[in-house]
Amino acid sequence: MLNQLASFIAETRFDQLPVALVEQAKRHFLDTLGASLAGSDSPIWRECQTLVEAEGGYAQAQVWGSAQQVNARQAAWLNGVAAHMYELDDTGGCDHSGAVVIPALLAVLSLAPQPVSGQALLTAMVIGYDIGRRVLEACGGYSAHNGAGWHSTASCGVFGAAAAVCSLLQLTPAQSASALGIAASFSGGLWGFIHDGSHTKKLHAARAAEGGVQAALLAQRGISGPAAVFEPRWGGFLQTLALDTQQPEALVADLGVVWKLARCSIKPYAACRGTHSAIDALGMLLQQQALATADIARIVVGLNPFLLEMCGTRDVASLAAAQMSLPYALTARALYGAADLASYDEAKRQHPDAEALMARVELVIDPEQNRDAEPWVRLETVQGEQWQQHVAVPSGAPANPLSLEALLAKYRSLAARVLPEAQVVQLETVCMALDDISDVSQIAALLAVKQH
Repeated sequence: MLNQLASFIAETRFDQLPVALVEQAKRHFLDTLGASLAGSDSPIWRECQTLVEAEGGYAQAQVWGSAQQVNARQAAWLNGVAAHMYELDDTGGCDHSGAVVIPALLAVLSLAPQPVSGQALLTAMVIGYDIGRRVLEACGGYSAHNGAGWHSTASCGVFGAAAAVCSLLQLTPAQSASALGIAASFSGGLWGFIHDGSHTKKLHAARAAEGGVQAALLAQRGISGPAAVFEPRWGGFLQTLALDTQQPEALVADLGVVWKLARCSIKPYAACRGTHSAIDALGMLLQQQALATADIARIVVGLNPFLLEMCGTRDVASLAAAQMSLPYALTARALYGAADLASYDEAKRQHPDAEALMARVELVIDPEQNRDAEPWVRLETVQGEQWQQHVAVPSGAPANPLSLEALLAKYRSLAARVLPEAQVVQLETVCMALDDISDVSQIAALLAVKQH
């Protein structure tokens, strides 16, 4: 199976990609850059940047939202931190594929054997999304793997980053196989942050992007990775991280026919994906009934135990904790009219009105829901009225996609936090025409800000 994946990585070409998939890839590319630029304006990211500055390094790649240039490994890591910082990056792949694959790819542009075209970049991106998701499915899928405590953005994303870089740098099948084997040893990432709102989740995409870059560059130089990494043998990836849930056949099922990027979602809200259908449902109820916050007596959410464990916290002291909180996400939607990034500002999280409303959000276990079920929301008013809503497919999912207008509005609002308006527009224009561009190195300059 490893050799099949390696051949797929080395041999897939742009003209094999469906037109609709290419259009979706361009949207995800732009969306990731918008999320990343906003993330580069965060206090946590700035601390990470000071660490990289202290390390020093060659100027091989652009740090997004900065005038700084660093080496490829550092760029993948630092831009990966920015991409996942605000929970605004895409989901549904390895989990957060864009925040892993795209920082890895842009980090190695200067290392490619010739100028990289937009078509080559998009092909590598699609391959990265594909491999990362396939590894997650081989672990038994999202619920099984994440339920065991692994954060798949990191544990499976590193394979996607390695695969994408192998494609971009035109590694051979043998080199690509070694890169995946090396990536397996770089895998990691735990859900332990969920219990105290600590910052490690913000680092997971970064670590996977960095590990993927490193794995590909090592393999390019002849460093070998284990060939039996996906075989049922002691020390293998699936045997170690997914012993009781592994489905290795998922690695190659419909390879090159079913493209995993097609299942990915673009997030309209600055919160964990697990909260999104409930936000949608509450928003629909508020709009349908024309209710104000003062009308709300109680918001009841019926959900499964896994979602309760993942998103049941009421801790909003830190941004990291608040973005994993379903009670706060619903509070923000009702009180501020949105669950966007501005709604997660500290002043809004700590506002007495938010605290009071969040106390009226009740989470109850629905025994009929499995781990993958979306929650229902019941809104009860002070007048004694009740309405219930269930959204099976949250906004931003492939079956309920954001409109192009909504996507561009999201990108522009995020990018404008860092870049001047003209640069925001120019970057958007380049990204939306990416498949027609012969040399994508101009993107690095468009992601940079001038030194003050």
